[in-house]
Amino acid sequence: MTSSSSYVDTRILGSVIESRLAERLPRTVIEELKTILMRYQLTEEQLEKLISEVEKELEKNSVDPGEPVGMVAAQSIGEPSTQMTLRTFHYAGVRELNVTLGLPRLIELVDAKKTPSTPLTYIYLRPEYKNNREKAIEVARKIELTKVINVTLRIDVNFLSNAIVIILDRDMLEDKGVSVDEVVKVLQKAVKKAKVMQSSENPYEIIVQFEEALDPTKVERLREKILQTRIKGVKGINKVIIQRREDEYVLVCEGSNLAELMQLEEVDYRRIRTNNIKEVESVLGIEAARTLLVEEIMNVLEEQGLDVDIRHIMLVADMMTRTGVVKAIGRHGVMASKDSPLAKAAFEITVKNLIDAAAKGEVDKLLGVTESVIVGNYIPIGTAKVGIIFNPHIKK
Repeated sequence: MTSSSSYVDTRILGSVIESRLAERLPRTVIEELKTILMRYQLTEEQLEKLISEVEKELEKNSVDPGEPVGMVAAQSIGEPSTQMTLRTFHYAGVRELNVTLGLPRLIELVDAKKTPSTPLTYIYLRPEYKNNREKAIEVARKIELTKVINVTLRIDVNFLSNAIVIILDRDMLEDKGVSVDEVVKVLQKAVKKAKVMQSSENPYEIIVQFEEALDPTKVERLREKILQTRIKGVKGINKVIIQRREDEYVLVCEGSNLAELMQLEEVDYRRIRTNNIKEVESVLGIEAARTLLVEEIMNVLEEQGLDVDIRHIMLVADMMTRTGVVKAIGRHGVMASKDSPLAKAAFEITVKNLIDAAAKGEVDKLLGVTESVIVGNYIPIGTAKVGIIFNPHIKK
């Protein structure tokens, strides 16, 4: 290394950082630190001071052995969460779609709800589509689930002629990019024992002519079946809004169907995103679900203006996903996977848990906080985590 008055060479700077911090910091952090420090001309004294500051921060942020990280995380999340408003909905950048936020969203995340109350999917397009609004509209029409009811103005039942007459909405057909012929074709497949044809008098009128007399008790069911017949689109994607974000068009969808959407050639499957944790788990795996869980909880807290360290959220996500399946924080999820029968009994349904444990002959090793409190043992945290054994037979 050169004298303190001259600047440190970039190669030497890199080797100094490696030798001092390589074993204590993740590789990504080391590389980022190198990149940042190499932008500046630093003297030996300045470099030493910066590395010392990094070491101090590292020491300050390390967890001591026996520290009750679970309790600290629970308090850190629980205390500010009590200040959350019950404002349920927030518009997702556009007035047509909303997303559940605040306390209701936090509850459905930690409860590992199978389907969010307002599932949303953000679809990013491939380079050849993302900058062209017309192409983005085409993709949106292809993805959006369109049923007969979406393009129908009126539907009438004529018992005298044994026919159901569907009057189509011209404007909606144009908006959804659907032709009358397409509607006729899907109804021909969907409605059995009936002749489906376009009216000769009105091009936007479709007649479903039945061979047998219509049963009044079954007409409503038949009418509903016709209206719910799918014309095109991806199942589960009920509405698609096109947004301009920076230099590209993004499709914001109400609903989610990750498996089907990722297979579309127009969709950039590497960037697609949904707020449905369980769906991400089934399609992309448990690690992706854990990452999304952390991001979603942080988004909820930040939107409410609450400052919670991400490491507490990561600990909660780790507990929820440690078995390879996303489990709720409750008696049917994380608590059910605990080994301690006393801890399960202390949480909810005391008598049932104790009877079950007794019937199965379960043993509690008293390794956790809850069970230790119940029997009056020292809580295994802090100094009580360490045991000292004295052996008088050991010679000096």
